[in-house]
Amino acid sequence: MEHQTYFHSVTLNKDLCRGCINCVKRCPTEAIRVRDGKARILGERCIDCGECIRVCPHHAKRALSDGMEALDGFKYKIALPAPVLFAQVKHLDHTGRIILALKRIGFDDVYEVGAAAELISQSTMEYMATYQGPIPLISSACPAVLRLIRVRFPDLLDHLLPLQPPVELAAVMARRAAVEKTGLKPEEIGIAFITPCPAKVTAVKVPLGNQSRNIDAAIAISRIYPQLIQEIKKMQPEEFVHLSHMGRIGLSWAANSGESTGSGQRRYIAADGIENVIKLLEAVEDEQFTRLDFMELSACPGGCVGGVMNVENPYAAAARIKRLARDLPHVGTQWPTPEWLPEEVFFNKKIEPLNVMALSNDPTQALEMFAEIQSYERKFPGLDCGSCGSPTCHALAEDIVKGYRTEDDCIYLLKDKLEHLAESLAGLSHPTPTEDYEDDSE
Repeated sequence: MEHQTYFHSVTLNKDLCRGCINCVKRCPTEAIRVRDGKARILGERCIDCGECIRVCPHHAKRALSDGMEALDGFKYKIALPAPVLFAQVKHLDHTGRIILALKRIGFDDVYEVGAAAELISQSTMEYMATYQGPIPLISSACPAVLRLIRVRFPDLLDHLLPLQPPVELAAVMARRAAVEKTGLKPEEIGIAFITPCPAKVTAVKVPLGNQSRNIDAAIAISRIYPQLIQEIKKMQPEEFVHLSHMGRIGLSWAANSGESTGSGQRRYIAADGIENVIKLLEAVEDEQFTRLDFMELSACPGGCVGGVMNVENPYAAAARIKRLARDLPHVGTQWPTPEWLPEEVFFNKKIEPLNVMALSNDPTQALEMFAEIQSYERKFPGLDCGSCGSPTCHALAEDIVKGYRTEDDCIYLLKDKLEHLAESLAGLSHPTPTEDYEDDSE
């Protein structure tokens, strides 16, 4: 099924927004402005990282996701739980509890994304063994990072590891297995990803590196969590002990460094948090890491454990991942490596840059606009206070040149103008007295 070209999972509730500019200052792509006392999201720049959701004190930002009803039209329903889902339940003693709970709330089958992650780990090792391109290679697992690179660092697209994220591979394998098991047509099988973050909701709706959608719904962990907890409390140990097939490598993908260690990397950096990711990407652009092989970058703090659609504290979740992993085999047993895997593991569509940061497609016009921006910046105080509703003085200058704002939106320039006007008015109301003079003509 061909996917749509425009969708954002991060949305704004204007009734809750107070125009406080917290989101404006923290957005990594400067995709938010405050206008008329309310935040506005610039859709062409938004990467759905969820940072604005994380920092908004008024809960005016939220992320869209599907409910179970999104699969009502399918004859067979499959859940793809993200590895981080297993870290959300306090005192969880076995990953099989989650599998059984998913089946009890309405899914016919469950395929662990962590199991597919182990195949991606193996494929990464094989790919890098013969790779001769630019280094470091950058993981393609975090869709927010992919979109960040498209928007802010398009020159680094050649550094991307051209492998599917584990959830896409899991969806392909799960659908094939279900067709073989049930005899149903592929389109009669509905697949839902249980996701920790809005960027992955967007990736389900508008995949990067894929010609078509493999997943039919994206359900937030926080949305499905209460139902899972109710079912987990009712279980007996013998009911779930053999249900999970994910290994230690797959589960560890949920936290920072899990992908790197799982694929046997030695010369690598693993970074989490969107601001840290940006600093590292800037360093790669400046060729500071030419002896590094691999970079694992996650927009959320701590990795997927820090996703805004989770319910558990990210540090507690990361600790739980380590504890659960100790009881798992090194790799799982859900899927043997199929013969067709090399065909499915790679991107089948080129990831193109998004030219949204350019001032103009015409180089001459772009240079003229840049000169105008510099001229306005020289007028501004350079405080980057955000009072104008733009994130920085440079951003306001750019907004003015593009025709969205005027220089009066800078409260400091406006204050100077008002003071000058007040002085002028005062001069008119109190004219300077002049001395009388006698006419010497007499």
